[in-house]
Amino acid sequence: MKAFVFPGQGAQFVGMGKDLYDKSPIAKSLFDKANEILGFSITDLMFHGTDEDLRQTRVTQPAIFLHSVILAKVLGNDFKPQMVAGHSLGEFSALVANGTLSFEDGLVLVSKRAAAMQKACEKEPSTMAAILGLDDEVVEKVCASIDDVVVPANYNSPGQLVISGSNRGIELACEKLKEAGAKRALPLKVGGAFHSPLMEPARVELAKAIEGTPFAAPLCPIYQNVDAKPHTNPDDIKHNLISQLTSPVRWTQIMMNMLADGASSFTELGPGNVLQGLIKKVDREIEAISLQTI
Repeated sequence: MKAFVFPGQGAQFVGMGKDLYDKSPIAKSLFDKANEILGFSITDLMFHGTDEDLRQTRVTQPAIFLHSVILAKVLGNDFKPQMVAGHSLGEFSALVANGTLSFEDGLVLVSKRAAAMQKACEKEPSTMAAILGLDDEVVEKVCASIDDVVVPANYNSPGQLVISGSNRGIELACEKLKEAGAKRALPLKVGGAFHSPLMEPARVELAKAIEGTPFAAPLCPIYQNVDAKPHTNPDDIKHNLISQLTSPVRWTQIMMNMLADGASSFTELGPGNVLQGLIKKVDREIEAISLQTI
């Protein structure tokens, strides 16, 4: 079975999508429409901006979404997914790609998500850190022992788990996790504590937008972040998407479940090849490729 996966925040790069815009009329039309919907020229920032421009959450999230979704549109008849998944932000890309959301509605939700997350980050300083070389259970136990906000946020692959929380909570957790045998505990350059309780204000704000958006029956199952299970019921998909901002991304479990359900190849659509690498860490033998350009 063919599985398509979509990356999240952090995969962006200057020049992303420009070859699509230059060479595909379909892509040019969608990028131009995106500029209208967003009310600013995101194409200028994607094609000619700086790394600093692209690190702004209001730019990063729609930029990655656009690159991923437009790649799927340009593939046309070659895009025939039998299952899809997206890492964090990438879940919105996956939902447009499999027909649950329209391009326009997906972009509006991503833009509102970015704005809501930015506000939550500014309300309370917070951060994330990557923990390498420990079993998930050890990381979970240490996080639970900290007398501050710190939780597992991204289960990326066996031995790689990102934690999220207050600045103090992350600092204390990193110290304890190194003592527990972590190979590395790396603070990440992010705007805040994504996928943690500190994103509750953003979840509430985004929930209103999601509830008011039509969700259609998808063309194929989407394996969602909150429970790593396949879903086809629009109401269930909507509920899980609302819960996503304050829940961990269960990417390791998603990959294992997709493999167990018959995934024979994975294609990553969008900037970077992070997901391709994570898939290989779950199963070195599986066919996994990354498509970034036309």
